[in-house]
Amino acid sequence: MTFRHHLMFLIFALILGIPPNVQAQRKTNSSTEMTSKLIQPPYLKAGDTVAIVAPSGILKSREGEVQQAVALLKSWGLHAVVGKHVFSKANHFAGADEERCEDLQNAMDDPKISAIWCARGGYGTVRILDKLNYTKFKKHPKWVIGYSDITALHNQVHNEGFESLHAIMCVSLTTDLTKIAASVETFKTALFGSPTDYTLKGSDHNRVGETSGELVGGNLTMLHTMLGSKESLDTSGKILFIEEIGEYKYHIDRMLQSLKRAGYFENLNGLVVGDMSRMRKNTTLWGTSVEQLILDALEDYDFPITFNMPAGHEKDNRALVLGRTVELTVTKEQSTLKFSE
Repeated sequence: MTFRHHLMFLIFALILGIPPNVQAQRKTNSSTEMTSKLIQPPYLKAGDTVAIVAPSGILKSREGEVQQAVALLKSWGLHAVVGKHVFSKANHFAGADEERCEDLQNAMDDPKISAIWCARGGYGTVRILDKLNYTKFKKHPKWVIGYSDITALHNQVHNEGFESLHAIMCVSLTTDLTKIAASVETFKTALFGSPTDYTLKGSDHNRVGETSGELVGGNLTMLHTMLGSKESLDTSGKILFIEEIGEYKYHIDRMLQSLKRAGYFENLNGLVVGDMSRMRKNTTLWGTSVEQLILDALEDYDFPITFNMPAGHEKDNRALVLGRTVELTVTKEQSTLKFSE
């Protein structure tokens, strides 16, 4: 665009009362909507191999859960390999940044690996994002699995053009798996090619409507952390999933307001709210429920919003294929979330 054309464009936008930054956002969204859908890594089959890695927090005294994860994969006819540095220790982290990155990069590069299962979240993934190379991953894409801090990795995988799996991690496993049967089953079916559709219990807070779009998102803090980086998501035409744990309500509002000011919700098609777990109480009470907080923060938009998605930091943590197109129908009585083929 020449300077003259750019000047005329700005004058026209000002006459209509449309801020230039909104026009820029719309231009970006329009170009994004022209892109093709994300690549689906091959579904798993008996005999495939899953790599277990720890890109985030330290696994202190968690060997039992990792061995249980290996046994679970074997019961499904899969092989498991545990990263060399999974039980390494470097203060807060499961090994130094270079060690955690090495395990993850090796799994990404190995054509014999069909899925990468993160052992736990916590904090640390963001520290290694810039060290990762996707050259070989793109030739042999594989499922990246996890939640919480792994949202940072999901964002990167998504922006590289691939679907990923928001699901339980190794430390999510309990001694009696019947207590988390739905979490385990939806994880398994998603890995093997039959993602579960969901019917969610209703809520008076639901904002009714029907929509569709790619499902993206994850942990709210991590989505907020990615703002301004190349891992930040373009949510135009998409359905956003959010969940959170251990935050004050005013922190939730602050993050939503930051995302809002960054244009995150301008062209969003819908919002799916998962678990908002263990909300902390401030000495000055917020005064409303977290559901009402979310509705108030997003009152300027008219896209459907559903609550009660059983995904996040609770034991009942159902699997979601991120990057897959879903149909979302929201009423006060119930909501449905249906994955495309």
